[in-house]
Amino acid sequence: MNRKYFIPTGIVIVLIILWRIIAITTSGEDGRSGRGGRPAVAVETGTVRYGPIQDIRRLTGSVYPHYRYVISPKVSGRLVDLRVRIGDSVKTGEIIGLIDDAEYQQTVIEAEANLKIAQSSLIEAGIQFDLAREEKERVEVLLEKGISSPSELDAAISNYSAQESRLDLAKAQVEQREASLEAARIRLGYTRLTASKPGLVGQRFVDEGALLAPNAAVVSVVGIDSVIVRASVTERDYGLIRRGQYAEIAVDAYPDRKFAGDVARIAPLLEETSRVAQLEVEIKNDERLLKPGMFARVDVRIAARDSTQIVPTQALARRNTQTGVFTIASDEPKARYLPVEVGIATPAWTEILSPRLEGPVITLGQHLIEDGSPILIPSESSSKDVQSADQIRGTQ
Repeated sequence: MNRKYFIPTGIVIVLIILWRIIAITTSGEDGRSGRGGRPAVAVETGTVRYGPIQDIRRLTGSVYPHYRYVISPKVSGRLVDLRVRIGDSVKTGEIIGLIDDAEYQQTVIEAEANLKIAQSSLIEAGIQFDLAREEKERVEVLLEKGISSPSELDAAISNYSAQESRLDLAKAQVEQREASLEAARIRLGYTRLTASKPGLVGQRFVDEGALLAPNAAVVSVVGIDSVIVRASVTERDYGLIRRGQYAEIAVDAYPDRKFAGDVARIAPLLEETSRVAQLEVEIKNDERLLKPGMFARVDVRIAARDSTQIVPTQALARRNTQTGVFTIASDEPKARYLPVEVGIATPAWTEILSPRLEGPVITLGQHLIEDGSPILIPSESSSKDVQSADQIRGTQ
């Protein structure tokens, strides 16, 4: 090509390219102009609604009996009778086992005989004391009449004091023998193993014929008419949980059932190694379905609203330090950013305390738009709603 034609042609091409760039930046592909030269962004919208919402914290733990105790003997001996097995129900005071009591029976008989001896000695000491008192009084009268001598009075007084001491000793011996007899009877009673509270036999540690030492475990009894679910709370959730909050329990054994209870107590400290605290939920267990040792999932209701303004959680957007939502201008397809005050937040829905929102909110595409950005709304997304208001429930 001739050089004199090449330069003008290049200039024309450059001008055409510049014109095309200016046209693209000042107008969308569909010919509509956008604010500041920006093209319209396709977005999806969700509905602002009024309905219930709950803030739930899911914890994990285990089921424990309301109480558990081990029946064990206080004396040694051979177990001659064990009347219960695992799962049997026991009542307060019911005898569940017997220890060979022949030796303890003999101890009681011996203690009773010793008490009788002491009581006879007391009677004799009482008679001697009465005689010594009468003798002392008689000598005192005779001394006043000049018939008796002072030495006889001294002898009478000395005998009186000795008999009084003997009487006191006899009384003490009787008390000692009574105490020994009571102790023997108590030890004899220890040969009968009884239940101190009603419940179910959880474990049986020995069989009949076993030679037992004091405090050896025989059976364990658990009370499960109500149970305790103990779970761990992380430091993040510790400040949100209070006594009396409603909780629901789920266990693998009954996947279709929920068990209701309340937070009964929470530990006043966190374990230094794990940074968790223990809480306990008490649950009525009238059907005795919950058993100690079951793995439990605990949903603690932190807060709840029966009817409040809620939006899909994915509609929230942060601009600088503010949290807000994008709504759609009523007169033109543009986004309007509104700062909001957030209440209860769940993965699916978030409560908006203020302001009151009108119209749909943008749930997809917020990261591409700013306040006043032009938007495109697909017709199928404007009325999409995948969850009804009466099913709004979040778990964190």
